[in-house]
Amino acid sequence: MLNPVVIVLKNGKDHSLRRRHPWVFSGAIARVKGDPQEGDPVRVEASDGELLGVGHFSGGGSIAVRMLDFGPQAALPTPEFWEKKLSEAYQLRQRLGLTGTADTNVFRLVHAEGDGLPGLIVDVYGDVAVVQAHSVGMYRARPAITAALQAVFGPKLRAIYDKSAETVPGNAAPDAQNGYLLGESTGTEHLVHENGHQFAVDWETGQKTGFFIDQRDNRALLARYSPGRRVLNTFCYTGGFSVYALAAGAELVHSVDSSKKAIALTERNAKLSRHADRHAAYPDDVLGFLKNHSAQYDLLVLDPPAFAKHMGARHAALMGYKRLNAAGIAHLAPGGLLFTFSCSQVVSPELFEGAVLAAAIEAGRPARILHRLTQPADHPVSLFHPEGAYLKGLVLAVE
Repeated sequence: MLNPVVIVLKNGKDHSLRRRHPWVFSGAIARVKGDPQEGDPVRVEASDGELLGVGHFSGGGSIAVRMLDFGPQAALPTPEFWEKKLSEAYQLRQRLGLTGTADTNVFRLVHAEGDGLPGLIVDVYGDVAVVQAHSVGMYRARPAITAALQAVFGPKLRAIYDKSAETVPGNAAPDAQNGYLLGESTGTEHLVHENGHQFAVDWETGQKTGFFIDQRDNRALLARYSPGRRVLNTFCYTGGFSVYALAAGAELVHSVDSSKKAIALTERNAKLSRHADRHAAYPDDVLGFLKNHSAQYDLLVLDPPAFAKHMGARHAALMGYKRLNAAGIAHLAPGGLLFTFSCSQVVSPELFEGAVLAAAIEAGRPARILHRLTQPADHPVSLFHPEGAYLKGLVLAVE
């Protein structure tokens, strides 16, 4: 780009960028030099002309620029930039012990702002990387990202699947389609391992990138409390919590999800665990199931999809969390354990805990917090971007 677009900030609106927060809001912009298109790489300057960094331009929302690099030495992204970023992300996962092990070959390689790449998710399933762009800039950068992934992984990477059609802003990429950027489908079942457990994963048509990797550590914790217990796993999706509970020696495990496809995957994964004789799955609305069944459980998992994706929906989400948790608590036997979660980014841990407190009060059941839970280390949160801490959970002992 011979004449890069320059975004000039209003006087006094540069403080957040100097603290390396990766978002530039539209209201902070004084003027634009050039005619940026959605997803273009741009330079961001303070009102006095000082270069603050570079990023991807977004013209359609409140976040106008997602920053890729900071400081006066920042340059527009090159192939070397992408390879360096992905290599750094991979090296971190290596240090975490998530690569090169027989027990686990599933991990998140890039967690957007947490890895300095806002708008980009990359999950690794064995020898396949699944890319998901949440911004037009990252969507347009897929060829460079593909080349960088090949450079970092070499022959260990068989295929790269693009799962961006559901996440890239539709008005900017109306013809986006999912598909392979490298390699092709094998036409067979995709089997992966997590902490020694085997799972069938569908990254081509499943939710998100195919598996909820962010619950890995919390599934392992649940396994510690599962032996001999009757377990109910709601919003089970592919049955991650169910498989861990079965393998740990739960007396029985019931899985509930409104999606028949999810239930089919859960049943398949229960069979892979070789403990399907202690498992039953129900394709049903969770609140409907809780209302229409009277069974009591010793351990209950509430892991719903995000109830609020923007601030305007937050109040309704909190009421939803209260109603759901009250219904769940009613199905816990005395002394039972509740694993309850929220992945709504706009709901803070304090607000979520308040909703669960209100549910316990409504249910009339004393409860104690045993654990406060969050996302695992391969979903890092930038110290400069606390908004990246989206997953929060509680483990309660309910009298």
